[in-house]
Amino acid sequence: MTSLLVLIPVSLGMGLVGLCAFFWAMRNDQFDDPDGNAWRVLIAEDRPKNNPIETEV
Repeated sequence: MTSLLVLIPVSLGMGLVGLCAFFWAMRNDQFDDPDGNAWRVLIAEDRPKNNPIETEV
């Protein structure tokens, strides 16, 4: 029972921190365009490698 005296306030505190982080992210437009980055990864072209092909003699 004494462990509940520690676990309940700790879990409520962690939930409050998570809720504050979520509201901070909403206020600072962190979720403004979540699909844009996903499409940008698919559309972006890879850089060509600058390493010449080496042959062993």
